Amino acid sequence: MDDAMKCPACNSEHAYQDRGLWVCPECAHEWSAEAAAATETSPEPGVRDINGNLLVDGDSVVVIKDLKVKGSSSVVKGGTKVRNIRLTEATDGHNIACKIDGIGAMNLKSEFVKKA
Repeated sequence: MDDAMKCPACNSEHAYQDRGLWVCPECAHEWSAEAAAATETSPEPGVRDINGNLLVDGDSVVVIKDLKVKGSSSVVKGGTKVRNIRLTEATDGHNIACKIDGIGAMNLKSEFVKKA
């Protein structure tokens, strides 16, 4: 059966078309075929901050919480502004390379920053 005919709410295969809408008899969910096609498209790829804003090389970001620096007793305080970031393809989740005043070069995870 076609995936467009499955209910997006409960994944039931018993959905039927009624005029311009699809209807699920099991959960009473209604949707249009255009809306189903729009939800299947994924957002554009890229690195996003905690609020979902797309980050690019050269952006400035603000650290949202205190982060311990691995191998050191230093801490990057929440609210620290980091300028001129570089995006990297890291397998460990650290996808932002930057230099922080007083600490030096380090990598950050995008889930701990917001766009400034």
